[in-house]
This record gives sequence, C-alpha cells and structure tokens, in this order.
Amino acid sequence: MTEDGTGFARIPREDRLEVLYLLHGQEALKLAFLLTGDKEVAEDIAQDAFVRVARRLTGLRNADAFRWYLRRTVVNMSNSYLRRLRVERAYLRRLVGSGAAGGVAAPDVVTRELVRAAIEQLPARQRAVVVLKYYQDLTDLQIAAVLGWPVGSVKSARHRAIAALRGRLDEEERWRS
Repeated sequence: MTEDGTGFARIPREDRLEVLYLLHGQEALKLAFLLTGDKEVAEDIAQDAFVRVARRLTGLRNADAFRWYLRRTVVNMSNSYLRRLRVERAYLRRLVGSGAAGGVAAPDVVTRELVRAAIEQLPARQRAVVVLKYYQDLTDLQIAAVLGWPVGSVKSARHRAIAALRGRLDEEERWRS
C-alpha cells in the first residue's frame, strides 16, 4: 500500500487504524512539537488528534485524506493548548503581581535554538504557517487547505511572520555583539 491510499479500502477494518498510525503518527508528533515546543504536550496532542480524527473517519477509503484531517486537527489542538497556556501565564503574572519577567537566551545558544525560540514567540496563526511551510514543506495551497484559510491569508501571515522573525533575530544578534 502506498501513502496515497492505494489499496487502503482492501485492508481489513481492524487493521486500518494501525496502518494509519504507522503512516502518519510520527508526522503528527513532529508537527505538534514544532507548534508547541514541548515534547510531552506534543505527544498528548498527537495522540488525541489521532483518536479524534480516527473516530470521525470510520468509512475512510483514502489514507491520504486522513493525513490532511490529522494535520488540521493537530494545528487546532496546538493552538487551543497555547491559548490556554497564555491565559494561565497571564493569570499567574497577575497573581504574583509582577510584570512579565521574560528570560533572555544565553549568548552561546546555537542559531537553531534562537530561531525556534523566535518562532515560539510568534502569534499562533503565524507560527502555524511558518511550521507548515518550512518544517512540513507544504505549499501555500496545501497550508490554506490545512488551516481552512484563503491562500492570500496564508501568504500575508507568512510575510508578517518572516518580518517578525527577522526583527527578533536581528535584535538578538545586536544583543550578542
């Protein structure tokens, strides 16, 4: 069987879930990690998204359709998690009574970690576009399908995200110099 679903309908129903997990489980985990930055949370999101999508698609004939539904569910669940996290942090800041004491990355942090940290600071919509484009290698049209947006919204979100990333990384570089 190929990833595009050829022969998927011929697989016994009791084995389909396992086949889908083998085909798409690692990709969902990687996407969730790139969006949240937390391995344990990513594992939970990937598993929950897999179960949620698998429940809805009992009559699935094409394994590739599952992949797209799974991606969209992972993105949505990651965004929900990050929203809850922001609310919790805001509450804790108010509770403690101090302003946000943001940590600054050490000057010896590798570039990859700087980029990842900068991506984590992006708004959820922009982060989703950057991760899907540069870590999942999706086209603008595919990203639009995953997120349920017009292609123009994907392009403008990516443009704003890149500008924000450049600004943050330039700032970090000036700080390190």
